[in-house]
Amino acid sequence: MTGTRGKPTHRTRRVTSVGVAFLVLLAAGAGWLYLRLNGNIDVFDADGLSRDRPGAGASGQNVLVIGSDSRSGGNSGLGGGEGDVGRSDTAFLLHVYGDREHAVAVSIPRDTLVDIPPCKLPDGSWTAPRTGAMFNSAFSVGESAKGNPACTQNTVEKLTGLRVDHTVVVDFEGFSAMTSAVGGVQVCVPKDVYEGDLNPNRGARGELLFHKGSQSVSGQKALDYVRVRHGIGDGSDIGRIQRQQAFVAAMIKKVRSQGFSPGTLLPLADAATRSMTVDPGLGSADKLLSFAMSLKKIDLHDTKFVTVPWRYAGNRVALVQPEADALWASLRADRTLDGKNAEKKQAGGKGGKPGPSPSEPVSGAGVSVSVANGTTVTGLAARAAASLKEHGFTVADTSTSRTRDQRVTVIEFGPGEAGQARNLARLFPGAFVRGTAVKGIAVTVGHDYAEAPATPPAIAAAPAEATPGPVPSEVAGTARSADDDPCANLSYG
Repeated sequence: MTGTRGKPTHRTRRVTSVGVAFLVLLAAGAGWLYLRLNGNIDVFDADGLSRDRPGAGASGQNVLVIGSDSRSGGNSGLGGGEGDVGRSDTAFLLHVYGDREHAVAVSIPRDTLVDIPPCKLPDGSWTAPRTGAMFNSAFSVGESAKGNPACTQNTVEKLTGLRVDHTVVVDFEGFSAMTSAVGGVQVCVPKDVYEGDLNPNRGARGELLFHKGSQSVSGQKALDYVRVRHGIGDGSDIGRIQRQQAFVAAMIKKVRSQGFSPGTLLPLADAATRSMTVDPGLGSADKLLSFAMSLKKIDLHDTKFVTVPWRYAGNRVALVQPEADALWASLRADRTLDGKNAEKKQAGGKGGKPGPSPSEPVSGAGVSVSVANGTTVTGLAARAAASLKEHGFTVADTSTSRTRDQRVTVIEFGPGEAGQARNLARLFPGAFVRGTAVKGIAVTVGHDYAEAPATPPAIAAAPAEATPGPVPSEVAGTARSADDDPCANLSYG
């Protein structure tokens, strides 16, 4: 495996703006797609998530988007990595602010040196923690065809101190199909690009792949565009990240420009969901698209793309401190890149009630909750309801879910209820918390709650985090917006 400036390898494991899948759904959610798409989505085992996770913030949500480049299945003819082991060279953390009107995607270079916490293997055992490991190696722990998204999520939570609410994995085949479904995406190339730039080990320049300037790409051509690394800029992965961010922005813009007609959305959403592996909190089309619909008011200009502050460390990448930690602290506080508090806007400007501070004990006074049992364990909804009532919540009703094999507890909240839902989530450690277009708060308890102690330990007040300083100027000043010129700021170096 090469470093950022190391000797090129014959592997072309270059996934793309894999987050296109999630961001496109973010822009284009529609309820009438539910039944058609529900059977497409794979769900990864949440048992591999760490039991030592960051607490839920008062506002905002975090979605980890990972690209898989295994050659298994339909990916074999599209230039993925060797063998059937799931690998990832592209990942970003999407932070959706509490006002549901701002979002920022933070790219994490694949060669970044990080600490990888214990991760679960396919045989059920757990690895020892590692220090100074390449970030993308977390996804390959266990060497399975579908990779190890739980391990990557654990690594990101340890790195950032942010709780990851959802994780989405997208593969080559799905990305290629999505770009064709929208009729191509407008991109810009700073110079002519040849086959030898995509694969320098071919020993010859080869045929022209892309002419210099603006052009529309789809299918294999789009995949080649976001994979190309050599022959543009300094040939680094950092430069490729810049172009991938530009591609995601152009993809979102294209979908928005086409509108939300069935003829446009059905092929796109079908292609996207067929390529996805997600956490249990997004494990069906209705959950995924409902969450997407709650985010569709985010304007193109308020959708930002940045790369975590970095520096070269030989053939690898190290994070620049304290700048990187300042960025993570800003997201934990739900502050936009320009320093504004997006959580306050939700509380005041949108009519929602301000959520309680994470430093306060759990109190549900004035908050109504519906509770459902997502398992076959008798009396689980009643047990959860009793716990909620002890903390002052009003339980509107209890019921049995249509799905009886839910492994992880899911908490859903409607517009303006993010803070209250996250306060409630402290009573259900490890639960997935997600937004939905439906009003109110609902808890569907899973097997994780059935296995937890009947009387949970007292919830202590979490220490309040100091108000973060401004996001470093080198981050805020280089952010790309989804409505930016596709030819601007294309390459590092």
